[in-house]
Amino acid sequence: MNTSERVIVIGSGFGGIASALRARAKGLQVTLVERLDTLGGRAQAFEKDGFKHDAGPTVITAPFLFDELFDLFGKSSTDYYTQVELETWYDFVFEDKKKFSYRGDIEHTYAEIAKFEPNDVAGYKKLLAMSEAIFKIGFEQLSAKPFTSPLEMIKLLPQLIKLKSYQTVYRFVASYIKNPYLQKVFSIHPLLVGGNPYSTTSIYSLIHYLERKWGIHFIMGGTGKLVEGLARLMDEVGIEIITGFDVEQIILDDDTNRVVGIKSTEGTTLETDMVIFNGDPAYAYENLFGGKLDRPLGMKPKAITQYSMGLFVLYFGTEKQFPEVAHHTIWLGSRHKELLKDIFERKVATDDFSLYLHRPTATDSSFAPAGCDSFYVLCPVPNLQSGTDWEKEGPRLRDRIVKSLDSTLLPGLEQCIVSDFFMTPADFQTDYKSLWGAGFSIAPLFSQSAYFRFRNQDPKVDNLFFVGAGTHPGAGLPGVVSSAKVTDVLIDKYLKRNYSNELVETT
Repeated sequence: MNTSERVIVIGSGFGGIASALRARAKGLQVTLVERLDTLGGRAQAFEKDGFKHDAGPTVITAPFLFDELFDLFGKSSTDYYTQVELETWYDFVFEDKKKFSYRGDIEHTYAEIAKFEPNDVAGYKKLLAMSEAIFKIGFEQLSAKPFTSPLEMIKLLPQLIKLKSYQTVYRFVASYIKNPYLQKVFSIHPLLVGGNPYSTTSIYSLIHYLERKWGIHFIMGGTGKLVEGLARLMDEVGIEIITGFDVEQIILDDDTNRVVGIKSTEGTTLETDMVIFNGDPAYAYENLFGGKLDRPLGMKPKAITQYSMGLFVLYFGTEKQFPEVAHHTIWLGSRHKELLKDIFERKVATDDFSLYLHRPTATDSSFAPAGCDSFYVLCPVPNLQSGTDWEKEGPRLRDRIVKSLDSTLLPGLEQCIVSDFFMTPADFQTDYKSLWGAGFSIAPLFSQSAYFRFRNQDPKVDNLFFVGAGTHPGAGLPGVVSSAKVTDVLIDKYLKRNYSNELVETT
């Protein structure tokens, strides 16, 4: 392979880091540029007054995907970070105070289901078996497969129909589980990747089996420690890293219709032979090509493309501990379908909400001073298409969440909360350049999946590649890291094609 080939990776989220390492393992000269001062993209780490917080992802569900990156260079991930498997995966708490504890112990899960509806134990076993069948197609066969032609989708239609991928996740779950509380529990997964369970394709039900297969893990010190470990690996293998580089333009050569470089907002230009963009593809196509490049054909027109919800994330510490609160808690309000319709379809901010509460100090005391707890709470909200004024609504929502937690999961919170701050969809738009401040790029609908999602290689500019939540196979850590595997396959084909042409010309 011609190791003089240069590749620039734009963005240091997990998709970008994985792509940089895979490109370097081919012998390519790799430069990674990041607009923020630290690596990680949405996996930033914050520290305030002795409290630590992971800014974004907190759950590791397919750890082998990270192990593979170290394996590329004959190294072991255990030398770079410490990973532990959680006993309790999630506690689900309902507004009427009913509780469902979800663990890796399958017998414990059966017992928890029986508390709500004994007959649903058999239904759950069937659900899990069907989730495994979807997993074997959707994850094992398709998650690292490029979709460059509609024919590839057509060939899969019989399998997709057999797996009932035309159903929504909620409808799929409800066909096996009859208790309304349990239906909410087992259809929660689309919300973890930016989708509405009532509209997301049931292909995403594979996440259920994925959790069962590998468990749910936590990196001691937080996801930020995973980023640090990967950054150390990149440094060791000779990847150039440039932070504080805000890309203003991806430069296309008019004569060759190829990417030839990138330019920063400060006017710095870097030349390259190919670009891998790890960010929101919707933002890139609208802003980084000077109007010279449109989004790929086969996708929905821009006007009817549907985006994931926005996120309001509140970070805070407490001057006392709450040992009865699990590492991960999902608190579900009284409204479910209508609340999600408000968020995803009507795009209106409501007074009620459902919440995901992260308490890392349940596992790792280093996240807070002695005798204290560290928290973040994630609240799904409409993206910026709602027109919400977050300068006004942010503080109000913060107060409503604190008051609600005080009366439910965290009694006395209003008296002991300290060092709090929050991010809104407006911050996601500013900090991460996400169109409409969407938390996970475009929504995971069937009509926005695989070939109908942003391509991992632009069909018109063959040295331009994309990874991340907006590309195939989708959002979530397994999705974005797998997107780097898809792009890796495409880069292999691109290099072999170019290398063969060079041989012909030389001969």
